[in-house]
Amino acid sequence: MASADPRTRTSRDGDPRTRDRRSDVLVALGTAVVALGLLIGLPPLDALEPDGPALALRVPAPFTAAWTVLAIGLLVQSATLLAARRAPRTVLVAVSALPVLFAALAPQSLDLFGLTALPVVVAVVLAALRVPLARLWPTLLVAGALVAAGSAVLSGALGQGVLQAVGAVGLPLLVTLLVRSRREVRAARTAEASAVFREQDALVDAAVSRERAAMARELHDIAAHHLSGIALMAAVIDRQIDSDPERAHEGARQVREQSTAVLDDLRRLVGLLREDVPAERAVETVAGIVDLVERARFRSDVRLDVLAGDHQRGVQALADGVGPLAQLAAYRTVQEALANAALHAPSAPCTVTVDDRDPTRVVIRVENAPAAAPAAPTSPSGGNGLRGMRERADLVGASLQTGPTATGGWLVELALGREAPAAPAQAADGGEVVA
Repeated sequence: MASADPRTRTSRDGDPRTRDRRSDVLVALGTAVVALGLLIGLPPLDALEPDGPALALRVPAPFTAAWTVLAIGLLVQSATLLAARRAPRTVLVAVSALPVLFAALAPQSLDLFGLTALPVVVAVVLAALRVPLARLWPTLLVAGALVAAGSAVLSGALGQGVLQAVGAVGLPLLVTLLVRSRREVRAARTAEASAVFREQDALVDAAVSRERAAMARELHDIAAHHLSGIALMAAVIDRQIDSDPERAHEGARQVREQSTAVLDDLRRLVGLLREDVPAERAVETVAGIVDLVERARFRSDVRLDVLAGDHQRGVQALADGVGPLAQLAAYRTVQEALANAALHAPSAPCTVTVDDRDPTRVVIRVENAPAAAPAAPTSPSGGNGLRGMRERADLVGASLQTGPTATGGWLVELALGREAPAAPAQAADGGEVVA
């Protein structure tokens, strides 16, 4: 006959209920074997002493009525342990009460009556491992009283019964509580270690998510700014290649410059991600917006207004007191706003204003007029640009406002707080620089 499927056998053997039943059977069987072994073996061993029986045991002869009652009692006590998992307190009381009945039926078994304490010891251990001490102590008192009563019935001495109750109930209880406390400490340490590992995994996942969001913003900024410009200039070249070849050649050179720029930005981003080569780090600032606007003029009508305050009359740089991360956010916001204006409002004039007059903050506005020509169709999955602006502003604690203007155009306004107050000016008047 073919053997059973090993996967089915493994699944059956791995069932927790099957393991529990097997464990209960082994405990009950082991208790019965030890108890009956002592019942059968102690008298012959005592009789083999060369100088005569050392213990002078007074026990009934094997297989007599009294001996049989004691043997059956030990088997019944051991069999009762099979239910210790389902009802540990009831089993403890039952195992402790049975010896009282045996003492009344077999008073001749005084010297071997102590064997009935072995199942009681096992029942105490099982109950203490599965029931909290606060709920178990009444049952322990009842079990101790029953053990003492059974011993007192045979010996007639209450002190001997109390001593046997302490040995059968008290000592196993102390040992089991010690083992249980060590087990609980070990479980607490394991749970703490698992919690630490889970926390570390959560921190790693959060860090990875932040890095992925940062890389997504950088890739979007690079692609949206350069590639949208390349697409628009390619459309212009297509219209000018026959009517104005010279302007078409100039546009082709601009496409090449934009393509080179996007490749440089992608190489720099890849270098930041790799560990085996040093990465070139370019830090964009508010001052770099001037060059950004100059490059944007090749594909659309862009105007730059720089409003310098009193503190700009000295040697201080533009946006003095604004941190580097906030300046990078400002640069990327203007870059994205110009790309959006060129995509959604082609040929519409656009104004970039850097207001540096307030000594506590810098305000940057990008406003474009309504579209003079229909915009090219966009992907339905758009919106990442505005989302990236919002994330950058929240990251540096800046205030971002976006929305349509009263004339039908679009406005992006970013307000950056200064980390330190701007330096006092040498001159009294402010000024305006128009590019």
